[in-house]
Amino acid sequence: MSETRRGALALYNTMQRAAGRFSPRYAHTVKLFTCGPSVYRPQHLGNYRTFFYEDILHRYLEYLNYDVLRVLNYTDIEDKSIAEARRRGMTPEQLTAPIEEKFVEDCDYLSIRLPPEIPRSSTSVETAAEIIAVLRDKGHAYGHGRDFYFDPLTFEGFGRLFRLDMSKWPKNKRRFSRDTYSGRRWNLGDFILWHGCGRDDTVCWDTPLGRGRPAWNVQDPAMIVKHLGTEIDISCGGIDNLYRHHDYTIAVVEGYSGVELAPWWLHGEHLLVDGSKMSKSKGNVLYPDELRKRGYDGAVVRYFFATRHYRRRLNFTYAAFEQAARDREELVGLSSVFTRAEDVDSRVSSPSAPAALLLKEFQRTMGDDLNTPAALRELQHALLPPAEAKREGRLAREDAGGLKTALDQIDSVLQIGL
Repeated sequence: MSETRRGALALYNTMQRAAGRFSPRYAHTVKLFTCGPSVYRPQHLGNYRTFFYEDILHRYLEYLNYDVLRVLNYTDIEDKSIAEARRRGMTPEQLTAPIEEKFVEDCDYLSIRLPPEIPRSSTSVETAAEIIAVLRDKGHAYGHGRDFYFDPLTFEGFGRLFRLDMSKWPKNKRRFSRDTYSGRRWNLGDFILWHGCGRDDTVCWDTPLGRGRPAWNVQDPAMIVKHLGTEIDISCGGIDNLYRHHDYTIAVVEGYSGVELAPWWLHGEHLLVDGSKMSKSKGNVLYPDELRKRGYDGAVVRYFFATRHYRRRLNFTYAAFEQAARDREELVGLSSVFTRAEDVDSRVSSPSAPAALLLKEFQRTMGDDLNTPAALRELQHALLPPAEAKREGRLAREDAGGLKTALDQIDSVLQIGL
C-alpha cells in the first residue's frame, strides 16, 4: 500500500466531546459502521445529508490510503415497516423492496457510494438471537412472557455516550416494548430486544429463544457483529441516534462481547427546510427527486451539502441552493482550465508546486474534521492564480498537468464534478 498521501485526520469524537487525531486499531484498515435507512418509507434529503457526510468520510479515508471495511444496513423488520406493510395489505418484503431500489437510485444520483453488499435486519436474525442468549446468560437480559428485555442497570457505564445521569434512573421495574419512540427523550427503564410471536403474528422466526423476531435495538448490533466483529473503529449516524439508539447498541454489543465496541463516534446535524425541521405536518419534506425534476445534477446537491460542516445545521432554501449551484459552476469553470485543456501534460509523476499547494490545503482543511466548507473556499482561492496564468500562457504544461491530477484526486472525495 502506498504511503504517499497518508496524512493526519482529526475527527470530533462525540464520546470524548472533543476532536482528536484519528488512528484505527490496525495500521491500514478502518472498520466503519454507518447506520443505514429504515426502509418502510423513502429517504428524504435530510437523511441523504447524513449519508453524504458518511460517504465523504469513507472516501477521504481511502484518499489517505486506508482500506475501509464498511457496513451500511437496511432496517427492514422494525415495528414501523411491519405496521406499514399490514396497513397496505402487503408483506414486509413487498413494501421494502421498491424503497430499497429507490435508495440505490438516489445514492447513484448523489454519487453516494454504497458497499458491495448491504445486510438486512431480516438476514441477521440468528446472530441477534445468539447475542440475546449470551446477554441472558450474563444477566443483562431476561425473558418476560414471550419477549426479552435488556436491563440497563446491569451494564456498568450505560449511557456514557450521551452522558446520561444514571443516578436518576428509576429502581422500580419498567419495560418499554416498542421498537422506537419519537422525540429526544430517554425511556427510563428496560428496553425490548426480542418480540415473541403470538397467533396473529406473521413476521417470525423459529430460534432457541422461541418463535419471534429481533427488536430494532438488537438489529444493528447483530449486523455489526455478523459482518465486522465485536470491535470496530468508527460508528456514524445522525444526531438523533445520540438519543437512546447508539447507547443501546453499545450496551448490547459490549454486554455480549466484554470489549469496547468503537472508540470513535460521529454524529451529523439536521437539514432544515426554510428554517424548520422537516415534517409531514408542515408539508416541507424534501426528496432528491424534486431537485432532479428541476434539472439539478446530483453534484450540485453534494456541493450544497458541502457548504456547511456536517456537525452544524444546514438550512435549505431554494435561494441558498441556487447560490450554491452558481458557486459550483464558477469553481468548475476554474478547474476546467486544467481538466479540459489540450495542452496539459498529464504525464507528470510528482506534484508540481501549484498542485502541491492545492493538495496541501485540501488535506489541511479535510483533515480538520472533514471541513468541507473550508476545503471549497481554499480550493477556489488556490486555483485563481494558476488559472489566470494558464489563460495568459504563463503556466508550464507540467504545472497544468499536475493541477489536473490533483483535481482528479480531490474530486475522488468531493464528487462535485471538477
